[in-house]
Amino acid sequence: MRLLLSGGGTGGHVYPALAVLDELRSGASASDSARLDDVLYIGTVGGLEAKIVTRAGVRFEAVEAGGLRGLSLHRAASNGLALLKGCAQAFRILRGFGPDVVLATGGYASAPAVVAAWLRRCPVLIYLPDIVPGLAVRALARLAKRVAVSFDASLRYFRPGKAVVTGYPVRRGLQVGDREAAKKRLGLAPDVDTVLLLGGSRGAHSINKAGADALPGILEMAQVVHVTGERDHAWLRQTRDHLREELQQRYHPHIYLHEEMVDALQAADLAVARAGAATMGEFAAVGLPSVLVPYPYSGRHQEANADYMVQRGAARKLEDESLAHGALGPVVEALLADREQRQAMAQSARDLAKPDAARAIVDELYRLVGGR
Repeated sequence: MRLLLSGGGTGGHVYPALAVLDELRSGASASDSARLDDVLYIGTVGGLEAKIVTRAGVRFEAVEAGGLRGLSLHRAASNGLALLKGCAQAFRILRGFGPDVVLATGGYASAPAVVAAWLRRCPVLIYLPDIVPGLAVRALARLAKRVAVSFDASLRYFRPGKAVVTGYPVRRGLQVGDREAAKKRLGLAPDVDTVLLLGGSRGAHSINKAGADALPGILEMAQVVHVTGERDHAWLRQTRDHLREELQQRYHPHIYLHEEMVDALQAADLAVARAGAATMGEFAAVGLPSVLVPYPYSGRHQEANADYMVQRGAARKLEDESLAHGALGPVVEALLADREQRQAMAQSARDLAKPDAARAIVDELYRLVGGR
Protein backbone atom coordinates (compact mmCIF):
# COMPACT_ATOMS: atom_id res chain seq x y z
CA MET A 1 0.00 0.00 0.00
CA ARG A 2 1.27 3.41 -0.97
CA LEU A 3 0.20 5.76 1.81
CA LEU A 4 0.20 9.53 1.77
CA LEU A 5 0.02 11.29 5.15
CA SER A 6 -0.81 14.94 5.68
CA GLY A 7 -1.54 17.25 8.58
CA GLY A 8 0.26 19.58 10.88
CA GLY A 9 0.48 22.82 12.73
CA THR A 10 0.93 20.98 16.04
CA GLY A 11 2.39 17.70 17.21
CA GLY A 12 -1.15 16.66 18.10
CA HIS A 13 -1.87 16.37 14.38
CA VAL A 14 1.47 14.82 13.38
CA TYR A 15 2.05 12.14 16.02
CA PRO A 16 -1.25 10.31 15.37
CA ALA A 17 -0.24 9.88 11.73
CA LEU A 18 3.14 8.51 12.78
CA ALA A 19 1.46 6.17 15.28
CA VAL A 20 -0.69 4.76 12.47
CA LEU A 21 2.40 4.39 10.30
CA ASP A 22 4.14 2.52 13.12
CA GLU A 23 1.17 0.15 13.32
CA LEU A 24 1.36 -0.45 9.58
CA ARG A 25 5.09 -1.15 9.75
CA SER A 26 4.61 -3.69 12.53
CA GLY A 27 2.02 -5.72 10.63
CA ALA A 28 2.01 -9.48 11.15
CA SER A 29 2.93 -10.17 7.54
CA ALA A 30 4.44 -8.42 4.55
CA SER A 31 0.98 -7.97 3.08
CA ASP A 32 -0.14 -6.16 6.25
CA SER A 33 2.63 -3.60 6.46
CA ALA A 34 3.79 -0.50 4.59
CA ARG A 35 7.44 -0.15 3.71
CA LEU A 36 8.99 3.20 4.47
CA ASP A 37 9.54 3.95 0.78
CA ASP A 38 5.79 3.51 0.26
CA VAL A 39 5.02 6.44 2.55
CA LEU A 40 5.08 10.19 1.89
CA TYR A 41 4.12 13.04 4.18
CA ILE A 42 2.83 16.36 2.83
CA GLY A 43 3.05 19.34 5.18
CA THR A 44 3.42 23.08 4.92
CA VAL A 45 6.42 25.25 4.18
CA GLY A 46 8.11 26.17 7.46
CA GLY A 47 5.75 24.01 9.53
CA LEU A 48 6.65 22.21 12.74
CA GLU A 49 5.69 18.93 11.13
CA ALA A 50 8.76 18.87 8.84
CA LYS A 51 11.18 18.39 11.72
CA ILE A 52 9.06 15.75 13.45
CA VAL A 53 8.44 13.75 10.29
CA THR A 54 12.02 13.77 9.02
CA ARG A 55 13.29 12.71 12.47
CA ALA A 56 11.00 9.70 12.09
CA GLY A 57 12.70 8.83 8.81
CA VAL A 58 9.69 9.62 6.62
CA ARG A 59 10.04 11.41 3.30
CA PHE A 60 8.56 14.91 3.53
CA GLU A 61 7.27 17.30 0.87
CA ALA A 62 6.18 20.86 1.64
CA VAL A 63 3.39 22.81 -0.02
CA GLU A 64 2.00 26.26 0.62
CA ALA A 65 -1.11 26.72 2.74
CA GLY A 66 -2.53 29.04 5.35
CA GLY A 67 -5.43 29.49 7.72
CA LEU A 68 -8.38 31.73 6.91
CA ARG A 69 -10.24 32.15 10.22
CA GLY A 70 -9.87 35.31 12.31
CA LEU A 71 -7.61 37.13 9.85
CA SER A 72 -7.76 40.53 8.20
CA LEU A 73 -9.20 40.62 4.70
CA HIS A 74 -5.73 41.21 3.23
CA ARG A 75 -4.16 38.32 5.14
CA ALA A 76 -7.05 35.99 4.37
CA ALA A 77 -6.77 36.81 0.66
CA SER A 78 -3.01 36.17 0.75
CA ASN A 79 -3.50 32.82 2.51
CA GLY A 80 -6.26 31.92 0.08
CA LEU A 81 -3.88 32.38 -2.84
CA ALA A 82 -1.26 30.33 -1.01
CA LEU A 83 -3.82 27.58 -0.51
CA LEU A 84 -4.64 27.49 -4.22
CA LYS A 85 -0.96 27.29 -5.04
CA GLY A 86 -0.54 24.54 -2.46
CA CYS A 87 -3.35 22.51 -4.07
CA ALA A 88 -1.55 22.69 -7.41
CA GLN A 89 1.71 21.66 -5.74
CA ALA A 90 0.00 18.77 -3.96
CA PHE A 91 -1.62 17.62 -7.19
CA ARG A 92 1.79 17.34 -8.85
CA ILE A 93 3.18 15.47 -5.83
CA LEU A 94 0.30 12.98 -5.83
CA ARG A 95 0.64 12.46 -9.57
CA GLY A 96 4.27 11.49 -9.06
CA PHE A 97 3.79 9.43 -5.90
CA GLY A 98 0.57 7.64 -6.86
CA PRO A 99 -0.86 6.87 -3.40
CA ASP A 100 -3.49 4.22 -2.84
CA VAL A 101 -5.01 6.14 0.05
CA VAL A 102 -4.55 9.41 1.96
CA LEU A 103 -4.70 9.82 5.74
CA ALA A 104 -5.18 13.45 6.74
CA THR A 105 -4.99 14.43 10.41
CA GLY A 106 -6.43 17.94 10.25
CA GLY A 107 -5.33 21.53 10.23
CA TYR A 108 -4.97 23.69 7.15
CA ALA A 109 -1.85 21.69 6.26
CA SER A 110 -4.19 18.88 5.17
CA ALA A 111 -6.24 20.95 2.77
CA PRO A 112 -3.98 20.85 -0.34
CA ALA A 113 -3.39 17.10 -0.03
CA VAL A 114 -7.08 16.28 0.46
CA VAL A 115 -8.22 18.49 -2.43
CA ALA A 116 -5.56 17.00 -4.71
CA ALA A 117 -6.54 13.46 -3.69
CA TRP A 118 -10.21 14.17 -4.38
CA LEU A 119 -9.37 15.53 -7.82
CA ARG A 120 -7.37 12.38 -8.54
CA ARG A 121 -10.13 10.14 -7.14
CA CYS A 122 -7.85 8.76 -4.46
CA PRO A 123 -9.76 7.73 -1.31
CA VAL A 124 -9.24 9.91 1.76
CA LEU A 125 -9.60 9.08 5.45
CA ILE A 126 -9.66 12.13 7.69
CA TYR A 127 -8.75 11.67 11.34
CA LEU A 128 -10.13 14.24 13.81
CA PRO A 129 -8.06 14.38 17.02
CA ASP A 130 -10.13 17.15 18.68
CA ILE A 131 -13.68 16.88 19.96
CA VAL A 132 -14.97 19.70 17.73
CA PRO A 133 -13.92 19.78 14.06
CA GLY A 134 -12.44 23.03 12.82
CA LEU A 135 -13.43 24.77 9.63
CA ALA A 136 -10.81 22.89 7.63
CA VAL A 137 -11.98 19.44 8.74
CA ARG A 138 -15.65 20.33 8.24
CA ALA A 139 -14.97 21.42 4.67
CA LEU A 140 -12.57 18.60 3.83
CA ALA A 141 -14.88 15.95 5.28
CA ARG A 142 -17.13 16.49 2.26
CA LEU A 143 -14.29 15.25 0.06
CA ALA A 144 -13.35 12.29 2.25
CA LYS A 145 -14.71 8.77 2.06
CA ARG A 146 -14.56 8.35 5.83
CA VAL A 147 -13.82 10.31 9.02
CA ALA A 148 -12.23 8.70 12.08
CA VAL A 149 -12.83 10.42 15.43
CA SER A 150 -11.34 10.00 18.87
CA PHE A 151 -14.53 10.15 20.93
CA ASP A 152 -18.21 9.53 20.37
CA ALA A 153 -18.93 13.17 21.26
CA SER A 154 -17.63 14.08 17.79
CA LEU A 155 -20.07 11.92 15.83
CA ARG A 156 -22.82 14.54 15.88
CA TYR A 157 -20.77 16.86 13.65
CA PHE A 158 -20.99 14.46 10.70
CA ARG A 159 -23.85 12.86 8.80
CA PRO A 160 -24.83 9.36 10.00
CA GLY A 161 -22.47 6.70 8.73
CA LYS A 162 -19.73 9.13 7.72
CA ALA A 163 -17.66 8.91 10.91
CA VAL A 164 -16.36 6.04 13.00
CA VAL A 165 -14.96 6.15 16.55
CA THR A 166 -11.42 4.77 16.58
CA GLY A 167 -9.82 6.58 19.51
CA TYR A 168 -6.62 8.64 19.49
CA PRO A 169 -3.64 6.65 18.15
CA VAL A 170 -0.62 7.15 20.40
CA ARG A 171 3.05 6.37 20.07
CA ARG A 172 3.76 2.74 20.89
CA GLY A 173 6.26 3.68 23.60
CA LEU A 174 3.50 5.23 25.71
CA GLN A 175 1.85 1.84 26.09
CA VAL A 176 4.91 -0.27 26.90
CA GLY A 177 7.26 2.02 28.84
CA ASP A 178 8.58 1.77 32.38
CA ARG A 179 8.04 4.70 34.75
CA GLU A 180 11.20 4.28 36.80
CA ALA A 181 13.34 3.79 33.70
CA ALA A 182 11.80 6.92 32.19
CA LYS A 183 12.72 8.96 35.27
CA LYS A 184 16.26 7.66 35.16
CA ARG A 185 16.70 8.56 31.49
CA LEU A 186 15.49 12.11 32.19
CA GLY A 187 17.81 12.51 35.18
CA LEU A 188 14.92 12.79 37.65
CA ALA A 189 14.86 11.75 41.29
CA PRO A 190 13.03 8.41 41.56
CA ASP A 191 11.24 9.18 44.83
CA VAL A 192 9.94 12.72 44.14
CA ASP A 193 6.62 13.59 42.47
CA THR A 194 7.01 15.03 38.98
CA VAL A 195 5.07 17.87 37.36
CA LEU A 196 5.19 18.12 33.57
CA LEU A 197 4.75 21.75 32.55
CA LEU A 198 4.04 22.05 28.83
CA GLY A 199 4.53 25.53 27.46
CA GLY A 200 4.00 24.22 23.93
CA SER A 201 6.29 23.43 21.03
CA ARG A 202 6.60 27.13 20.20
CA GLY A 203 6.09 28.35 23.73
CA ALA A 204 2.80 29.37 25.39
CA HIS A 205 3.98 32.51 27.14
CA SER A 206 1.10 32.79 29.62
CA ILE A 207 1.68 29.22 30.87
CA ASN A 208 5.45 29.71 30.96
CA LYS A 209 5.08 32.96 32.91
CA ALA A 210 2.58 31.51 35.37
CA GLY A 211 4.72 28.41 35.79
CA ALA A 212 7.79 30.51 36.53
CA ASP A 213 5.88 32.55 39.12
CA ALA A 214 4.64 29.36 40.80
CA LEU A 215 7.96 27.50 40.71
CA PRO A 216 9.16 28.24 44.26
CA GLY A 217 6.05 26.72 45.82
CA ILE A 218 5.76 23.79 43.40
CA LEU A 219 9.43 22.86 43.70
CA GLU A 220 9.09 22.53 47.46
CA MET A 221 6.71 19.64 46.74
CA ALA A 222 7.85 18.18 43.41
CA GLN A 223 10.36 18.24 40.58
CA VAL A 224 9.38 19.96 37.33
CA VAL A 225 10.04 19.01 33.72
CA HIS A 226 9.27 22.18 31.75
CA VAL A 227 8.95 22.20 27.95
CA THR A 228 9.39 25.91 27.34
CA GLY A 229 9.47 26.38 23.59
CA GLU A 230 12.30 28.35 22.03
CA ARG A 231 11.00 31.86 22.66
CA ASP A 232 10.95 31.71 26.47
CA HIS A 233 13.73 29.24 27.15
CA ALA A 234 16.55 31.72 27.82
CA TRP A 235 14.80 33.71 30.55
CA LEU A 236 13.44 30.56 32.14
CA ARG A 237 16.99 29.25 32.39
CA GLN A 238 17.84 32.53 34.14
CA THR A 239 14.88 31.99 36.46
CA ARG A 240 16.37 28.63 37.39
CA ASP A 241 19.68 30.31 38.25
CA HIS A 242 17.90 32.52 40.82
CA LEU A 243 16.33 29.61 42.69
CA ARG A 244 17.86 28.14 45.82
CA GLU A 245 20.42 25.50 44.93
CA GLU A 246 18.34 22.58 46.20
CA LEU A 247 15.38 23.80 44.11
CA GLN A 248 17.55 24.29 41.01
CA GLN A 249 18.22 20.56 41.04
CA ARG A 250 14.49 19.92 40.82
CA TYR A 251 13.84 22.17 37.80
CA HIS A 252 14.49 20.76 34.31
CA PRO A 253 13.69 23.20 31.47
CA HIS A 254 13.83 21.97 27.85
CA ILE A 255 13.21 23.88 24.63
CA TYR A 256 11.45 20.86 23.15
CA LEU A 257 11.24 17.12 23.71
CA HIS A 258 11.05 14.77 20.74
CA GLU A 259 11.36 11.07 21.56
CA GLU A 260 12.04 12.07 25.18
CA MET A 261 8.43 13.28 25.50
CA VAL A 262 7.37 9.66 25.90
CA ASP A 263 9.60 9.42 28.98
CA ALA A 264 8.31 12.74 30.30
CA LEU A 265 4.69 11.64 30.01
CA GLN A 266 5.40 8.33 31.72
CA ALA A 267 7.42 9.93 34.50
CA ALA A 268 4.88 12.63 35.35
CA ASP A 269 2.42 12.56 38.23
CA LEU A 270 0.62 15.72 37.07
CA ALA A 271 0.67 17.81 33.89
CA VAL A 272 -0.08 21.46 33.15
CA ALA A 273 -0.83 22.07 29.48
CA ARG A 274 -2.99 23.60 26.79
CA ALA A 275 -5.96 21.47 25.80
CA GLY A 276 -4.73 20.57 22.34
CA ALA A 277 -5.38 17.35 20.48
CA ALA A 278 -2.42 15.43 21.91
CA THR A 279 -3.67 16.09 25.44
CA MET A 280 -6.76 14.02 24.80
CA GLY A 281 -4.99 10.88 23.69
CA GLU A 282 -1.55 10.89 25.28
CA PHE A 283 -2.61 11.86 28.80
CA ALA A 284 -5.26 9.15 28.65
CA ALA A 285 -2.76 6.56 27.41
CA VAL A 286 -0.52 6.99 30.46
CA GLY A 287 -3.26 7.84 32.97
CA LEU A 288 -1.93 11.33 33.61
CA PRO A 289 -4.08 13.80 35.61
CA SER A 290 -3.83 17.35 34.36
CA VAL A 291 -4.54 21.03 34.76
CA LEU A 292 -5.69 22.27 31.37
CA VAL A 293 -5.53 25.89 30.18
CA PRO A 294 -7.34 26.18 26.82
CA TYR A 295 -5.76 28.58 24.34
CA PRO A 296 -8.28 31.42 24.14
CA TYR A 297 -7.81 32.08 20.42
CA SER A 298 -8.38 28.59 19.04
CA GLY A 299 -12.13 28.79 18.56
CA ARG A 300 -14.07 26.15 20.47
CA HIS A 301 -11.58 23.33 19.99
CA GLN A 302 -9.51 23.53 23.14
CA GLU A 303 -12.42 24.62 25.33
CA ALA A 304 -14.37 21.56 24.19
CA ASN A 305 -11.37 19.28 24.73
CA ALA A 306 -10.81 20.60 28.25
CA ASP A 307 -14.49 20.40 29.17
CA TYR A 308 -14.63 16.78 28.01
CA MET A 309 -11.67 15.83 30.22
CA VAL A 310 -13.05 17.76 33.21
CA GLN A 311 -16.54 16.26 32.90
CA ARG A 312 -15.01 12.80 33.02
CA GLY A 313 -12.94 13.55 36.11
CA ALA A 314 -9.55 13.44 34.39
CA ALA A 315 -8.58 17.12 34.61
CA ARG A 316 -9.00 20.53 36.19
CA LYS A 317 -9.55 23.56 33.97
CA LEU A 318 -8.18 27.09 34.30
CA GLU A 319 -8.97 30.04 32.06
CA ASP A 320 -5.95 31.61 30.43
CA GLU A 321 -6.73 35.04 31.85
CA SER A 322 -6.65 33.65 35.38
CA LEU A 323 -2.96 32.77 35.06
CA ALA A 324 -1.92 36.41 35.36
CA HIS A 325 -3.68 36.54 38.75
CA GLY A 326 -1.71 33.67 40.29
CA ALA A 327 -4.29 30.92 39.80
CA LEU A 328 -1.89 28.18 38.68
CA GLY A 329 0.26 27.68 41.78
CA PRO A 330 -2.54 27.00 44.29
CA VAL A 331 -4.28 24.49 41.99
CA VAL A 332 -1.09 22.54 41.29
CA GLU A 333 -0.01 22.59 44.94
CA ALA A 334 -3.45 21.40 46.09
CA LEU A 335 -3.33 18.45 43.69
CA LEU A 336 0.22 17.58 44.71
CA ALA A 337 -0.92 17.51 48.33
CA ASP A 338 -3.90 15.26 47.56
CA ARG A 339 -2.50 11.97 46.27
CA GLU A 340 -5.87 10.23 46.53
CA GLN A 341 -7.49 12.83 44.28
CA ARG A 342 -4.70 12.53 41.72
CA GLN A 343 -5.06 8.76 41.68
CA ALA A 344 -8.79 9.09 41.00
CA MET A 345 -8.09 11.55 38.17
CA ALA A 346 -5.42 9.23 36.77
CA GLN A 347 -7.89 6.34 36.64
CA SER A 348 -10.49 8.56 34.96
CA ALA A 349 -7.93 9.56 32.35
CA ARG A 350 -6.93 5.94 31.82
CA ASP A 351 -10.58 4.99 31.28
CA LEU A 352 -10.63 7.27 28.21
CA ALA A 353 -7.75 5.48 26.49
CA LYS A 354 -8.29 3.29 23.43
CA PRO A 355 -5.11 1.20 23.06
CA ASP A 356 -6.22 -0.23 19.70
CA ALA A 357 -6.87 3.14 18.05
CA ALA A 358 -3.99 2.89 15.58
CA ARG A 359 -5.08 -0.60 14.56
CA ALA A 360 -8.65 0.62 14.04
CA ILE A 361 -7.45 3.39 11.71
CA VAL A 362 -5.25 0.94 9.81
CA ASP A 363 -8.31 -1.25 9.28
CA GLU A 364 -10.23 1.73 7.90
CA LEU A 365 -7.38 2.50 5.50
CA TYR A 366 -7.39 -1.05 4.15
CA ARG A 367 -11.17 -0.93 3.71
CA LEU A 368 -10.81 2.22 1.61
CA VAL A 369 -8.05 0.70 -0.50
CA GLY A 370 -10.10 -2.44 -1.04
CA GLY A 371 -13.13 -0.38 -2.03
CA ARG A 372 -11.43 1.71 -4.73
